[in-house]
Amino acid sequence: MAVRWAAAVAAAGLLAVTGCTVTVPDPGYTTPPPLPALEQLKQAPLSDARAFSAGGDALAFVTADRNVVCSLTSARGPHVNLPYEQNNFNDPAHRKLATVPAAHCELAVYPAPRTADIKDDCSGTGLGYLGGTVLLTPDRAGYGECRSGVTQMESEYGPQGSRTGPISQLPVLPEGGNLERNGLRCSAYGAGVACGNVSGGTGFFVSRDHYELISDGGKKASTAPSKAPKTP
Repeated sequence: MAVRWAAAVAAAGLLAVTGCTVTVPDPGYTTPPPLPALEQLKQAPLSDARAFSAGGDALAFVTADRNVVCSLTSARGPHVNLPYEQNNFNDPAHRKLATVPAAHCELAVYPAPRTADIKDDCSGTGLGYLGGTVLLTPDRAGYGECRSGVTQMESEYGPQGSRTGPISQLPVLPEGGNLERNGLRCSAYGAGVACGNVSGGTGFFVSRDHYELISDGGKKASTAPSKAPKTP
């Protein structure tokens, strides 16, 4: 008995000296749900944007699971200046169009667009309106686009992806990281990415199994239910 008592005293003394604490799990605790997208963008501290510079004044990043790549950049009409995709942003014919801030994301695995969110008939070209991309400008968010092939993100990190290319060289925005450029913000959280115009109340959340398009200060949201991920 004396030996056991001495051992207990020694263990208590060791804890006091080392400053160690013992954590006991609380069986009644549940992890709180992720914040709504606009609240996440308001509350998360801003990351150092210099680490995410992608040339010019654009910022670009990938998520830790390599399922989402995003740019905080500029757009002229439908032409978005992306550092990892061929685009017509700098075509002289488009310089007459107004240049606006934009946030653009591509996904490797993604949900199909809801019928109500398909706003383009692809001008009779025969192209499909496919998911896997989302675009935010200061006053509007839209999911999907007209295209016949895969995005650069699918090419690199989709089911048959090469795992090499320009996106593989981009920095990871860690969980909870928050970037801002020209009034738009993007944050990696909740297994996806939220981007928004916080002051205007417009934004989106996108992940591999669902997306939300947010307008009117968060009062209106177009939400795709979780379904099996889909790629072309």
